[in-house]
Amino acid sequence: MNKNTTARRKAGSRGADHAQELRLTLLPLVAAMMAGWMGVSHVALAEEDKTLKAVTVTATQDAPDGYRASKTRVGKVAQDPHDIPQAITTVTRALLDEQDAGSLREALRNVAGLSFNAAEGGRSGDNMNLRGFYTFGDMYLDGVRDTAQYNREVFNLEQVDVLRGAAAMLFGRGQAGGVINQVSKTPMLYGINKIETSVGTDGYLELKADLNQRIGETTALRLNVMNRDEESWRKNPATGATPEIHRNGVAPSIAFGLGTNHEVTLSHLYVNTADIADYGVPFDSTTKRVNKAFSKTDFWGLDNNFDDSETNVSTLNYQWKISSDTQLVTKLRNANYKRSYWAGAPGNATNFATGGSAKTRQSDTDNFVIQSDFSTRFNALGMKHEFIAGVEYLKEEAERWSLANVGNLGVYYKGVVGFTNTAGAIVSTAPANQYTGETYSAYVQDTVEFIPDWKLTAGIRRDEMRSDYVSNSYNRTTNVLTTTSYSGDFGENSYRVGLSWQPQANAHYYVSWSDSFSPTADLYQLAGAQFPAERSKVSEIGAKWLLLDGNLAFRAALYRADKAWERSTDLESTAAVLTRERRTDGIEFELAGRITDNWEVFSGMSVMDPTILKVAPDRTNTATCTVVSPCPVNPNLVGQTARNSPKFTFNLWTTYRLGMGWKVGGGVEHKSKRYGYNPGTDTSTNAFNPNTVPGYTRWDAMVAYEQPKYTVKLNVQNLFDKLYYDALYDNGGFAVPGQARRFILSAEYKF
Repeated sequence: MNKNTTARRKAGSRGADHAQELRLTLLPLVAAMMAGWMGVSHVALAEEDKTLKAVTVTATQDAPDGYRASKTRVGKVAQDPHDIPQAITTVTRALLDEQDAGSLREALRNVAGLSFNAAEGGRSGDNMNLRGFYTFGDMYLDGVRDTAQYNREVFNLEQVDVLRGAAAMLFGRGQAGGVINQVSKTPMLYGINKIETSVGTDGYLELKADLNQRIGETTALRLNVMNRDEESWRKNPATGATPEIHRNGVAPSIAFGLGTNHEVTLSHLYVNTADIADYGVPFDSTTKRVNKAFSKTDFWGLDNNFDDSETNVSTLNYQWKISSDTQLVTKLRNANYKRSYWAGAPGNATNFATGGSAKTRQSDTDNFVIQSDFSTRFNALGMKHEFIAGVEYLKEEAERWSLANVGNLGVYYKGVVGFTNTAGAIVSTAPANQYTGETYSAYVQDTVEFIPDWKLTAGIRRDEMRSDYVSNSYNRTTNVLTTTSYSGDFGENSYRVGLSWQPQANAHYYVSWSDSFSPTADLYQLAGAQFPAERSKVSEIGAKWLLLDGNLAFRAALYRADKAWERSTDLESTAAVLTRERRTDGIEFELAGRITDNWEVFSGMSVMDPTILKVAPDRTNTATCTVVSPCPVNPNLVGQTARNSPKFTFNLWTTYRLGMGWKVGGGVEHKSKRYGYNPGTDTSTNAFNPNTVPGYTRWDAMVAYEQPKYTVKLNVQNLFDKLYYDALYDNGGFAVPGQARRFILSAEYKF
């Protein structure tokens, strides 16, 4: 820990003290619950021994899926991913555990065709591109929209499903890339309790526990907890400050009526973060490459920088099994997301002592959702039907403001204009920008087997969105506050069509088409509101095979995705429309599962061509550039590769059981070069010469010793200590180095 960390917490991290208290109480709390639950379990077993006969159990309770997921609800009903007429990637719990993945970002390294955006412009937190399109509006938690700005953890996740392509018919407004759905762990009537601790280089320390207890015939409790601390291999050469990660989470849940026709689950997710963010390194304006004038270890942040958040998500889930073929699932969720950060972005000067350019933001978001999905199977007119329908109400309230710098202490003043510090300079920001939105949605979809082995899927959704956005800007020089507002009413239809041929149970060939829309309000910004909503259309042809008695899944997909009136994801952008039209053509391959009883593999490859087809009208200068008379945009952008979109990505993770409890494994992640630039503000006629991040290949390794009651595992991340940049600020300002070589030793105990 850096010697100035105490000062940093006092000055800038209002949530850190609470986080530290929680960390100090977490260990005894977990120990007490473990002891109590073990006692309850032993008593219950003793009582059952008096009344029940011996039963032989042959099923494997722990992670039966391995790397190949056999179940998903990303299509609104429980089904095998093999049967969905659309490309889907599932990162399972087994894969997360073997790789020691802690965050959602680490989990998504297993998804081909995905790249990471660096945090800037108000889009801090998890921010990814999929198939060349941003996914900010396509993050979900158990099928419910989860688009707030925060860093997500995976300690309470069973798996992560990535449904590729436009999915607005199933989920509402969204993008062309796909949907990222996190699937939470839930209580079970059986289960193995686990507690795990991990230590590693660069100050890595983590404690996790997954505790499940049956407390009645159909009732069970589950508790997942996590606490993780990380330091970094990078530091500020002037102050010694380093990037840091301090995160903890608690996720209790209780389920009633398990195995009956009426199942009710109550759950809560609490995640607290207290980080010092790393905004990476600058580009050289001459070479258009990462600046080599600085050491790879140079960090521009300060100890009083902070990135704090507190996330609370409460969910009620009710599943009514009306019959063996019919069910109704209703979810009620209330969520609050608080986020505050003050980070030092790099510059092209040695301004390490002052922490570079300050990037600040504070936000407070409330989401309330009621969602109900009905599904049934029936025969009509001599054909089999799989029918689903649903309704949803979503209310979003968000406010966002910048922080004021008073003596570089990260002091903030919400809604105060004209605050004066001791030097007499006005340092406050404008009152908070405010967003309120209400969305009413309804959808129907039917899958009809019109002749044997052939199915037609068709669905339609209607979204009615009412939104209000108020933007405040404050000129510190003139002491003038400017307020603008926008109210948007959007009514949009979304469609989904798929044709499937399944001549055998282990083979699925399909053609699908889907679309999506996203109004400006979805980005919580005002600029670009006078243009039509974003529209995306995706066509896909694919095949899925189950090999080796269903233990190994292989899929291939060829697709075309078109997007019109593409908006910027940067909240600070003065030109929200980036391109008038662009397209991604691509092909994907994926392999997941067991090749033999001892050999497992998970691998994906994506080759894509993300191209700008039409440039957007420029309105950077609103006095001279209008919708009627737009300013010319650089015509040399037409035909160029979209930003932060690697044309080639590949990932592989594989393990092999050697016998006697030993397992070895390893993996590789590769991305080709990526570009960073802003096509919406380039009014020059210069040749295309954007900032460029080089491609990279990272190797990982693992060795484990597994026994029924415990596992000891060593992970080596970035085995060859490769310098690479895994995150890019898509406007081209900077790139963030990836993890240096790190060793993590873990010990897990099961009871």
